Amino acid sequence: MKKCTLCPRRCAADRTKGPGACGSGARLRIARAALHYGEEPCISGSEGSGTVFFSGCSLRCVFCQNRALSQEQFGEEISVRRLAEIFRELEEQGANNINLVTPTHYAAQIAEALYIYRPGIPVLYNCGGYESVETLRALEGLVDVWLPDIKYADPELARRFSGAEDYPERAFQAVEEMLRQCGIPKLNGRGMMERGVMIRHLVLPLHLKNTFAVLDGIAERFGTESWISLMFQYTPLWKLPEYPELNRGLTRRERERAEAYLEQRGFRNGYVQEPDSRGTAFIPDFDLSGVRQAARKH
Repeated sequence: MKKCTLCPRRCAADRTKGPGACGSGARLRIARAALHYGEEPCISGSEGSGTVFFSGCSLRCVFCQNRALSQEQFGEEISVRRLAEIFRELEEQGANNINLVTPTHYAAQIAEALYIYRPGIPVLYNCGGYESVETLRALEGLVDVWLPDIKYADPELARRFSGAEDYPERAFQAVEEMLRQCGIPKLNGRGMMERGVMIRHLVLPLHLKNTFAVLDGIAERFGTESWISLMFQYTPLWKLPEYPELNRGLTRRERERAEAYLEQRGFRNGYVQEPDSRGTAFIPDFDLSGVRQAARKH
């Protein structure tokens, strides 16, 4: 934390004294820790995914649906030991897994918490894809399931929308390392994912060429047996005058063309999101649920 290089920005900030490029200091900050039902069926199931939403982010996506967390730092500070307790509490609630959302800038603290308490259910690393291979290697053996985005194949689009021109290179390198560690998904008898990598891609309006290029890159680099989650949930939650194409949702034709290209490339594993997935249904209330320690009865 005194010279942070956890993410590809390698800002070298002393996070014990102030925030790094991620906007976060050295102390853990989370906004919600609760069962979540909005993930893919093999992640949420009927019991829910034990999801921990971390504040801050190393990306600066102008369309981020969790903006209050990623850019405005909403949340409450907790200790590493409290995070380990949260893992146990979610497991006791019947969660299918521990789902760490936007965890990269807290990778060191998360590793420490997992050494304090390792759940008997899979640990998921749910990230934006902008990852350092060195950090991923340091987590080897602690993460069972990787859920990375590959948002962009176009560096200019990555620069414009997320302030990270090197995103495509970093994301593909990261997924390669994740696959080395955990391989393609393995499901248990209930259809829940126990190990492996599933790549998510959010289709953006007027940028189908980017979607096609992302799918091309995955097919050529990792093969069409890769698991893909093609997402249609993009929703403009506020006006973006500098990015006029992002001020509307996807059209039916855009969804159909994206799905057709997925099939054309030969991908058969994974999920295609329902057309009616727009809106705020997949965004939970960031109300500090599960963050504070409950009073224990004597």
